[in-house]
Amino acid sequence: MTRPGRVLLCFSDTGGVSITFGDAVRAALKIKASALIFAEPVPRPEGPDLIPTIRIDFIQGDQLRKYQQTFTDGIPKVKIGPTKAVIRKSVAPRVAYFSSRGPSSIEPDILKPDISAPGLNILAAWPTKTPPIPGNGIIDDNRTVEWNFQSGTSMSCPHVSGIVALLKSAHPNWSPAALRSALMTTAYTRDNSLDEILSDGSPTKVSDPFDIGAGHVDPVRAMDPGLVYDMKTSDHILFLCNLGYTQEQIQVLLLPCPSPDLIRCPKSRKPNFNLNYPSITVSNLRSTVTIKRTVRNVGPCKCALYFSSVVEPNGVQVVVWPKVLFFSWFREEVTYHVTLIPRKKSQGRYDFGEIVWSDYSSHKVTSPLVVRVNTFDTTSTTSAAHEEDDDDDDDQLISEA
Repeated sequence: MTRPGRVLLCFSDTGGVSITFGDAVRAALKIKASALIFAEPVPRPEGPDLIPTIRIDFIQGDQLRKYQQTFTDGIPKVKIGPTKAVIRKSVAPRVAYFSSRGPSSIEPDILKPDISAPGLNILAAWPTKTPPIPGNGIIDDNRTVEWNFQSGTSMSCPHVSGIVALLKSAHPNWSPAALRSALMTTAYTRDNSLDEILSDGSPTKVSDPFDIGAGHVDPVRAMDPGLVYDMKTSDHILFLCNLGYTQEQIQVLLLPCPSPDLIRCPKSRKPNFNLNYPSITVSNLRSTVTIKRTVRNVGPCKCALYFSSVVEPNGVQVVVWPKVLFFSWFREEVTYHVTLIPRKKSQGRYDFGEIVWSDYSSHKVTSPLVVRVNTFDTTSTTSAAHEEDDDDDDDQLISEA
């Protein structure tokens, strides 16, 4: 029988039996343990706990169990001390396991997510009438706190909203699209060790645009992005048309209501990858496609030169024209074109790259490039499989697999 003062080591999977974190907490409370060590494939911090808790992965848990077994005359002692702030010891940022990821199920030609922001264990004010762990289903929590740590996209939202408010105060004439562009094109994709940002859910997976969008938000750089991708009313109308909105419904959404002639949807659906978005996503590249983008110079120098550089997605040739953008007092906006040429046979595989415009000074305008090459002819492969000898069951099974 475990006595008070003991620490419970619990694994989320023991011989095929799954144990949830709630099960582990209930077991620890039942035996009156003072603390819990919970081992799972990928540690998932959930915020405040009813008892002191440490979450570790299976490798660390196995090492701890083997270390415990070396004590033949007793068990190792565990010391619980006060909380200390440890700076730059953990790799950060990382993409939380619960973060919403792409591709978008509604419009795959628009990158999801746009950007990532802090959302794990965020300290914020808390209503005193609400317990710190409401509705946990483990035990009644009667504690009262004025501050609490919470996690989720609901905690990333106020970070981005606050940054947008700062940007708007510095640039009151910028549209929402321009503000989004400033955030996306200046985001960073390296952690504090200058390595690629990792994505939780797999201990070794490097994040991609479907995990972090354009990257992690950088408020300081977003104040002076150099160039922005703005959107006009016609862009939004085209997007709503592609989503299936009627002319009458679009008229209700737009204030002040423009002329009905301006809201007339095209007879055939136009691809959304031609919207003037800060990222470029093509979800079904079967042949050569040319995409148009327009950028506006919002830097301190009205006369500026920007040079392009490209990281090509695997199996895709990328041609940017022109390769140099020239801005002057009389030419604030410049349009460029991106031609994507598939160079491989692939069946629906996404690959990632980027397009960067730089003035070789303080501005580096980066756009994620997401391409799904879909040039593999499944019809011919299926026909060839059916032409094989029907009596050869083994070959038939291999072909079906």
